[in-house]
Amino acid sequence: MLELSNMRRTSSLPARYRVLGWTFVAIAALLCDAGALRAQDPGPQAPPPTFKVERIPAEPHPGPPPLPVEEIIRKCAANEDVMKKAYDAYDFTQSIRLDELSDPGGKFSVTGEVYTKADGLRYMRVTKPAESSLKLMHFSLEDVRVIASMPEFPLTAEEIENYSFKYAGQEKLDQLNTYIFQVKPKTLSRKKRYFEGVIWIDDHDFAIVKSYGKFVSELEGNGTALPFTMFETYRENFQSKYWLPTYTRSDDYFKSEGNEDMPLRLVVHSTDFKVRTAAAEPSGAATASPAADSGSSSSVPLSSPKR
Repeated sequence: MLELSNMRRTSSLPARYRVLGWTFVAIAALLCDAGALRAQDPGPQAPPPTFKVERIPAEPHPGPPPLPVEEIIRKCAANEDVMKKAYDAYDFTQSIRLDELSDPGGKFSVTGEVYTKADGLRYMRVTKPAESSLKLMHFSLEDVRVIASMPEFPLTAEEIENYSFKYAGQEKLDQLNTYIFQVKPKTLSRKKRYFEGVIWIDDHDFAIVKSYGKFVSELEGNGTALPFTMFETYRENFQSKYWLPTYTRSDDYFKSEGNEDMPLRLVVHSTDFKVRTAAAEPSGAATASPAADSGSSSSVPLSSPKR
């Protein structure tokens, strides 16, 4: 069963395009296991809304959608191309927080500026020294790099042929009417991770406004010692047309020495979006090894060079 949360928009935009607020609820199980930008746009600042929980069957049997599935997916993929182009034109602040929810528990938090260098690659420059009071596990900048570099737009027009889509019905998220699809990769690869999960597509913009799932390959694990596998991501509306990912959460468990399941929570939050005015890195940023110890003011690469 899957829990769905309603999200309100801000009142400063027309009802059709108000900001989709971010919130979240714990998920009980997976259904099947961006025009030019204005420099003055400060980005979204919506507060957490209230929500109610609704459920859909794990094996849905909805009636046919009002449009052919192929047309919905084609329009969505075309919009993903636009959203990715817009997203790549922004620099923004990103905070990453890991909480141990046991007693006693601790937390790790780090904040940085995500930007693009002249080489076209994304980096995070740590702007606030990392703070850690973790009791059970270690969390380093290498873990930050892997978590922050998860693909945000895996379903572009270039990629959709790698996936199969199963229509799972419609759901109203506050003032948004959405189409729900289960997504699975057709084949797996040892060199690339693919998205597997659920997406919510706005029925007017044909844009993904929420996703829940994991990234899979022929290799086991997620590339880190962290247990997080399932990620719930919310998008917010920019300039009344661009739906960009700003909030990701994952809940999981860590095995203690006594073989107990200790609850953990990971939250990645992006704010203060600004149009990039130069390709150069921020002044004072010094590139460091991806495995540099937390707490430094170095830059951590979030993407690998294209081959």
